[in-house]
Amino acid sequence: MPPGPGQQENRAPIPGVKNLVAVASGKGGVGKTTVAVNLAIALKNLGASVGLLDADVYGPNVPVMLGTSEQPRAVDQQTIIPVEAYGVKMISMGLLNPGDKPLIWRGPMLHSVIQQFLRSVQWGELDYLVVDLPPGTGDVQLTLIQSVAVTGTVVVTTPSIVSLADVRKAIEMFRQVNVEILGVVENMSYFNCPHCNGRIDVFGHGEGQVMARSFGVPFIGEIEIDPQIRIGGDTGKPVASLGEDAPGGKSIYAMARNVMARLEAVNAAASGTKPVVQIM
Repeated sequence: MPPGPGQQENRAPIPGVKNLVAVASGKGGVGKTTVAVNLAIALKNLGASVGLLDADVYGPNVPVMLGTSEQPRAVDQQTIIPVEAYGVKMISMGLLNPGDKPLIWRGPMLHSVIQQFLRSVQWGELDYLVVDLPPGTGDVQLTLIQSVAVTGTVVVTTPSIVSLADVRKAIEMFRQVNVEILGVVENMSYFNCPHCNGRIDVFGHGEGQVMARSFGVPFIGEIEIDPQIRIGGDTGKPVASLGEDAPGGKSIYAMARNVMARLEAVNAAASGTKPVVQIM
């Protein structure tokens, strides 16, 4: 059974990890992993120590996006050394099961591997551990919530009505299990035409912000459609690694700063202190 209201506080944190940030989506195809990878790198480049846990066991694309196939090293049965890419510590089933062989696993096996990724990986001292969840509201999400204290969740959507319908379910799930919603990110939000310099709303516009407002959760970023974001993911050179001034970089770094501000607010509320950083 998933934890009920108030039970989130009873989940044990990961030693050395200050904030565990889950990146979720109601459905596939909205660019959730792209957001998670670039968020992790942007946080690192903003001065934080960051880890990235690829919990999308059936579709582990993080290694491709980070351009690494290095296998993590096992010191013993209880200790795994994560791989490092762009200064971010990372673990993924894609490094342990490379190639095209599919994983055909039931819930208990998923539970076991997520537990290992959380507890057996030597994460060290981290300001943020970003967890890229699979799409939807299934076993991996419940395992994470039952196993560890989640500081908050970033929910990724696109402006399309179909995507938003599934995001509502994801928000409701995290609310039911008492996990803080850090905010909604609208990916593929708009396209800046290089010819007319006009903004084109390919999938619509503003629906993510309207939906966030209707649920009473923050709207923490619009990420534009930029060819470099897609190219960066395909070639293992994420846009965030090229800096804030790279094509597509500004919206990603703005989103990362808003995530940092929300985490500070959440932690301040928990400790009874006043946050310093405000959401942009």
